[in-house]
Amino acid sequence: MTDKVPPARVVRLVENVRSQLTRLSRRMAPAPAQMLELLLGTWVSQAIQVASALGIADALADGPLPAATLAERVGADPDGVNRLMRALVSRGVFRRHRDGRYGLNALGETLRTDSAVSMRGAGLFYGSRQQREHWTHLLDAVTTGKPVVESLRGKEFFEYLGEDPEFAELFNNAMTSISEFAVQPVVAGYDFSRYPTIVDVGGGHGRLLAAILAATPTARGVLYDMPEVVADAPKLLAEFGLTDRVEVQGGSFFESVPGGGDAYVMKHIIHDWADEQALTILRNVRAAIKPGATLLLLEFVIPDHDGDFIGKWVDLEMLVVAGGRERTTEQYRELLAQAGFRLTGVVETASPISVVEAIPV
Repeated sequence: MTDKVPPARVVRLVENVRSQLTRLSRRMAPAPAQMLELLLGTWVSQAIQVASALGIADALADGPLPAATLAERVGADPDGVNRLMRALVSRGVFRRHRDGRYGLNALGETLRTDSAVSMRGAGLFYGSRQQREHWTHLLDAVTTGKPVVESLRGKEFFEYLGEDPEFAELFNNAMTSISEFAVQPVVAGYDFSRYPTIVDVGGGHGRLLAAILAATPTARGVLYDMPEVVADAPKLLAEFGLTDRVEVQGGSFFESVPGGGDAYVMKHIIHDWADEQALTILRNVRAAIKPGATLLLLEFVIPDHDGDFIGKWVDLEMLVVAGGRERTTEQYRELLAQAGFRLTGVVETASPISVVEAIPV
């Protein structure tokens, strides 16, 4: 699949064209109308959540359906489904055929459970009751500079996940959706073949590590995460035929990190934490890493421009929920230096995620 990923420079060019067209469109519409459209963005997100919850994309997998038949398939009111679909079609999610039947298009396909890169999990999480409630307290987070989950739930976000299994499942499925979205661009955009042993710190079930090793047949891997997380990793690794090439270890990166790696990969780990906790994690990697090895942080790196960038919105999510942050290149340089590393480069990929490369000093 990696040969289908466009070069990062091409993606940046397309993004720039889209940005210019968006600005042109805004100049051609009255400002109040533009503001109203922005304000109603939450309605679009909620409509996508409902379509995800009902399984509409899965119901349309075998072909277009009239609203009444679609409603019967998903167990909903025919008029309600028709009105939902009409609104989503107007935003490019799903399509309506000339005969009135509703069907899938490129965006609708992403909401299928079995899509190659499914966004259904993200749709369910970001529109969930709990997550909506967190964001209604954005004012508190911006005013205080602190996450709101502890004041709402009586515990910090990751501890709360452990006590709300339903919400934890939504969160984990959403992270899987987003991870799958980034895996192939990262593998296509960075050369991992230089590293005989790759340690994935906080690697979950091993999806990223599996993709890296599939593209780097001479390498072996170490998957490291909490014991209850990596307990399910062997099944996934077996599906990729990697059982003999990956050592699975359980533990907390707040306490230690396995030694012996030539590259240490951490995807969306450091952004979860404020500088103090992030430094604890990075210093544990520094204590384990050998001379000549490389640290690779896969993160949204905030660019030095005022254009739209998804990482700027994820940064607000980090503020509201976890107390972490997305960082600029200079902020990563300073943070890494405090932990005993020197930033050697930031490699862009075809996704919004970059590879922040550093070496121990």
